Amino acid sequence: MRRPSGFGLDLPDYPWEAMRPYAATAAEHPGGAVNLSIGTPVDPTPEAIQEALRAAADAPGYPTVHGTLALREAVVEWFARRRGVTGLDEQAVMPTVGSKELVAWLPFLLGLGEGDVVVRPSVAYPTYDIGARLAGATAVAADSLDELDAATLARVRLVWVNSPGNPTGAVRSADELRAVVDRARALGAVVASDECYAELGWGAWDAQRGGEAVPSVLDPRVSGGDLTGLLSVYSLSKQSNLAGYRAAFVAGAPELMPNLVNSRKHAGMIMPFPVQEAMRVALGDDAHVLAQKDLYRARRERLLPALEAFGLTLSHSEAGLYLWCTAGEDTWTTVGRLAELGIVVGPGVFYGAAGSGFVRVALTGSDERIDAAVERLSAR
Repeated sequence: MRRPSGFGLDLPDYPWEAMRPYAATAAEHPGGAVNLSIGTPVDPTPEAIQEALRAAADAPGYPTVHGTLALREAVVEWFARRRGVTGLDEQAVMPTVGSKELVAWLPFLLGLGEGDVVVRPSVAYPTYDIGARLAGATAVAADSLDELDAATLARVRLVWVNSPGNPTGAVRSADELRAVVDRARALGAVVASDECYAELGWGAWDAQRGGEAVPSVLDPRVSGGDLTGLLSVYSLSKQSNLAGYRAAFVAGAPELMPNLVNSRKHAGMIMPFPVQEAMRVALGDDAHVLAQKDLYRARRERLLPALEAFGLTLSHSEAGLYLWCTAGEDTWTTVGRLAELGIVVGPGVFYGAAGSGFVRVALTGSDERIDAAVERLSAR
């Protein structure tokens, strides 16, 4: 992991730097760039959450790594109310400084190292690979453990599930999740489920339009009522526009949580108290989540037909903040053609070799920018 000089980590360059020339091209468009490449929220943080942050601003003492009892109780109540999860104890909950840092450090915190295998989806958020690399473990891309040979299976210690997926928007049903859990448990591996888009289901997964709620790995239908070895990772960045707060949590695996808490105490991985309070308030208010989802639904319904008229074919995208599309050509060709229209999208190749030929289009533009994109795509 060390560079030849002996200092620093030997990690790949951050991939988004490759987008600079395409962003520059898009910026030259007379109407300015429409940046739909990164899923960063653009709508206001709800006022009640801002007020909770302000009210907790007088915080001279150190916050707790494990989080306040009130926050952990709010997480437990949220899981029961929104995710159908029962049997979760507040001791098996811990806030994290955003979910990305937990994804990156979980293999290390679990004590994984050389010889151990971390399984992640074939098309996936790059941080799963980085987390394995930081721990000295090996990341293997697979959508099913049945794809792996016996020698690799024997070394699997952690299985990442991402449902709804980034960038594909694919959703695993409760039965599909149960199959992953049963197979991983037979191997003695931990299953960590990255679920930060769970409130943003569309079509058959749009609970507000008669669909089914996206299931959690902690759902009794999946866990069988036993949370051993199962971790759910969740972020409020998407549902509550709290990306700037770094407000997230991990829950489950009661046999592992005390060690995770202890290790994070030693490392000083602590969510600030005002953010803990803001998250507690956010978790108790469903109205702002549904209102934000309505905004994204409307943007999706305007943008999708325009992308299809441009010649893109939708793949998966059943949930989440992205439309995963292909024009049947090289990824960078599609990125370049859209940049000429002043539209910046995410290259599918950033998410693994299986993403070749695809682009990821985010719904995180303002209404005005989404409408500008629709106009440009329709006028070509």
